[in-house]
Amino acid sequence: MAATTALPATGTLPLREPLPAETDTTMLDVVVPVHNEERDLGPSVRRLHEYLDRSFPYSFRITVADNASTDGTPEVARELARELPGVTVRTLPLKGRGRALREVWTQSDAPVLAYMDVDLSTDLSALLPLVAPLISGHSDVAIGSRLAPGSRVVRGPKREFISRCYNLILRGTLAVRFSDAQCGFKAIRADVAERLLPLVEDTGWFFDTELLVLAERAGLRIHEVPVDWVDDPDSSVDIVATATADLKGVWRVGRALAGGRLPLASLRRPQPADPPGVPAGLTGQLIRFAVVGVGSTAFYLALYSLLRLLTGAQAANAVALFVSAVANTAANRAFTFGVRGGGAGRQQAQGLLVFLIGLLLTSGSLGLLHAADPHPGHATELAVLVAANLAATLVRFVLFRAWVFRKKRTTA
Repeated sequence: MAATTALPATGTLPLREPLPAETDTTMLDVVVPVHNEERDLGPSVRRLHEYLDRSFPYSFRITVADNASTDGTPEVARELARELPGVTVRTLPLKGRGRALREVWTQSDAPVLAYMDVDLSTDLSALLPLVAPLISGHSDVAIGSRLAPGSRVVRGPKREFISRCYNLILRGTLAVRFSDAQCGFKAIRADVAERLLPLVEDTGWFFDTELLVLAERAGLRIHEVPVDWVDDPDSSVDIVATATADLKGVWRVGRALAGGRLPLASLRRPQPADPPGVPAGLTGQLIRFAVVGVGSTAFYLALYSLLRLLTGAQAANAVALFVSAVANTAANRAFTFGVRGGGAGRQQAQGLLVFLIGLLLTSGSLGLLHAADPHPGHATELAVLVAANLAATLVRFVLFRAWVFRKKRTTA
């Protein structure tokens, strides 16, 4: 199934809820994508099956996704399916790990979907901590991380250097917060995969990174599990070709995000604190806006008090309000409304128009105060300004949400 042929479901995701422990379907579908792995496939799947059968408390299935193998891998896979209960085989005519995962995950009936590399470099004891937050309703996506605190990794300096450089590139270009994009040990809730997979274009090794970037930008919760990981010295992965393809993917996704071309609204979940009838995410935005507002107001009052020693009340108010407004717009852009990419200049210009409204409210309040009392005390001036700023803050939030940082409507 091509990523561009399916359209994402409409509407936002529902509130995240625990999955029922008793279900008629398999709880976990672990996909092992393979291409020409006839030597490692048998021992790895038997080891994985033994671990799940002995230690995993939920029903499971292991799906070997053979993508265009030309050796004896398909025969080994079919023999494993005959030998081990709960092992199935999917044979795909085209090569590509991302293509194999999308195909199997899209058609699976399990509520939790996972995958791991056939070399089983990751210690299997991390599997239950990986999927437990998805089953409990805590998270949407879970990843094993070789760079998280508590992980223990054995690999050569070349791979270590490339992995850390790649993750630094992701942080510098796409502003990601997850620590390890490429560890072959991940899981996702099926309801999230249904919305997310149609947006992921890559069919190869960049599939993981693209999925995580889009999930994070949509506000989905990504759970990281520190893992014990031992490098496979016989890995057939072409590091140079993979790195080149990954950098091209970073450029493509970065352009799509900057241009606002990805319909991420269908991936958002309402905040648990939102009462019925309140737009999704409004409560969280109000809380974050209030935090930014408290900091901005404190900064504004401190700057006003300092400038008031040097100039008149109106001039001190205008300068303090202007400087704090620029900082406030930048903070709300990144923290309150989670906006990244292009458009910062335009939004700052719109923010300055909002600033002018605040300036009219506060300056008008000062003017009325001085008209009533030509020589008010400093404490009285501050009290009036605080009240005026509260009104200006309410107006600012409404304009920020409805105009400056309004999310664009996208149509399929």
